[in-house]
Amino acid sequence: MTAPDLPAELKAALDARLHGLSRTDAAARAAVISRTYRDGGGSGAIRSETDALAYALARMPATYAAVIASLNAVREITPGFAPKSLLDVGAGPGTASWAAAESFPSLQSFSLLDANPVLRALALDLGRGSTRLRDPNYQRGEARAALAEAEAADLVVASYMIGEISESERSALAALMWAKTRDTLLIVEPGTPAGYARIMTLRKQLIASGAHVAAPCPHDGQCPLLAPDWCHFTQRLPRSRAHKQLKSAELPYEDEKFSYLALTRAPVARHPARVLAQPDATKVAVTAKLCTDRGVISAVAPRRDKAAYARFRRYNWGDAVFEGGPPSAE
Repeated sequence: MTAPDLPAELKAALDARLHGLSRTDAAARAAVISRTYRDGGGSGAIRSETDALAYALARMPATYAAVIASLNAVREITPGFAPKSLLDVGAGPGTASWAAAESFPSLQSFSLLDANPVLRALALDLGRGSTRLRDPNYQRGEARAALAEAEAADLVVASYMIGEISESERSALAALMWAKTRDTLLIVEPGTPAGYARIMTLRKQLIASGAHVAAPCPHDGQCPLLAPDWCHFTQRLPRSRAHKQLKSAELPYEDEKFSYLALTRAPVARHPARVLAQPDATKVAVTAKLCTDRGVISAVAPRRDKAAYARFRRYNWGDAVFEGGPPSAE
């Protein structure tokens, strides 16, 4: 599986842009932008080159890690999927495109769409040193208008952008994204109740349009979770020195919570259960909360059943649990 830390080419490109940048000023700008996003705003708060760089330094690592985790789930469920073309909707600084390039060596063409000119400029600048993202087709424009003009792609990704558009616009945009999807559509949102709710609304709409769920759900039926519970996952990622300074953080890692949905044109061949929370391990037993095609269950492996106990101890939050064994140890 692809690692959650930024690829070397991207790290080098970001580090090169740190020279001459005031860390104090960048941290202040990143804080303002983060507050805007938390309050339901969008990338309109990013207006200058410094804003774009501060945003990328603060948010790119976590967003990249969440998209990588989601793509890893897609690869595990559909191991034969080898897309040649990518369409990155609401691409920003190109985070999802970098993640897809790392996850799928088969990708040959990268099309990116975003309305923000400074994020587009930064994405093109960061990609100049890349062997694969040196010259992407990056179109500037509002999501729906730009998407209507875009070519269809094997893999379409909308990462952390659904929440930036109005509720009335989401349905039309989702239908258009699905129309542009030859094989797989991936939507990634913050792992909040609101982010989960947005994904569930689009899930219902697109299943009615003929889509099939590949991950994380083990079925195409109604989500069995009841409020205040919601489906989300977490991905731990390392923090660089600059990242810690921008975040005013001391820990060498960050845990990004996210929700995601991967939809495919054809039904997937296998639908494993999904671990919905970190399993509770004691000396007596390991208990795992699993979403299955029969609903949410609490699976227990007692210590006296040595094989099951050892298998359950290897489960992690977000893992796919295939019948007859644990998820891949790769």
